[in-house]
Amino acid sequence: MPEKDEKEQHMRKPDWLKIKLNTNESYTGLKKMMREKKLHTVCEEARCPNIHECWAVRKTATFMILGDICTRGCRFCAVKTGLPTELDLQEPERVAESVETMGLKHVVITAVARDDLKDGGAAVFAETVRAVRRANPFCTIEVLPSDMLGNESSLQTLMDARPNIMNHNIETVRRLTPKVRARAKYDRTLEFLRRAKEMHPDIPTKSSLMVGLGETKEEILETMDDLRANNVDILTIGQYLQPTKKHLKVIKYYHPDEFAELKEIAMQKGFSHCEAGPLVRSSYHADEQVNQAQVNMEARKAQGEQQRV
Repeated sequence: MPEKDEKEQHMRKPDWLKIKLNTNESYTGLKKMMREKKLHTVCEEARCPNIHECWAVRKTATFMILGDICTRGCRFCAVKTGLPTELDLQEPERVAESVETMGLKHVVITAVARDDLKDGGAAVFAETVRAVRRANPFCTIEVLPSDMLGNESSLQTLMDARPNIMNHNIETVRRLTPKVRARAKYDRTLEFLRRAKEMHPDIPTKSSLMVGLGETKEEILETMDDLRANNVDILTIGQYLQPTKKHLKVIKYYHPDEFAELKEIAMQKGFSHCEAGPLVRSSYHADEQVNQAQVNMEARKAQGEQQRV
């Protein structure tokens, strides 16, 4: 048995997961600016494999507000865990300035879980959305909050800031949720997404699923059904990669053909848009998702009206 565990722990990455990093002047300059403005990005904290493409080529980035210490300790995530000590009320303006300096056309605003705050950080989240929009009216904005412990008033505060996309990740299938996600609950995630859509039906909702943690195909399809039953519009599916030896091990590396099949199934189930692939992360090609989802939502709405006539 120990030999098997050792083998699993040192499972080699397949060729399709190997990428060439492009640390050009544009990327290094942006990284320097982030440090000067004392800002954090999930691109760096979560060790995203697409950071160079997104920052330097696609002009998208994911800012992580409310500090860099998370009150939760999810076993898949590389973000630091502990008791946060900061709440920077000037952060929204600095994020807005950075979005303008970087010339971003799409920005994702996420945050560490702040269960120590009464509103889960919703007020700062909402002000960041408003600040970015004031300074960058043509930049689309996606938010990716924690579940804020299911606090409905906190969700309302964030939704009333009217982001272009509300994203909240389910991360894994129901059976694996207690093992993978600290303090999060599968059904609370679904309720969070359902309530967001009820508050502002015109704002697309989105969720992300990691594979490779030991889930079955049937469980993946059940998760898709659960998300669609709660009116989630956009789905991203990507390969889980172990950030350090302390985190959960990869049980399986999915082949690109398997991701292609999952994407096809997701679209058949009614998602407005699905991005699926080995290196896909929640924010991967997010700039395209907001446009495609809006087009597909309008098309479905028009089709429904024609059927009623």
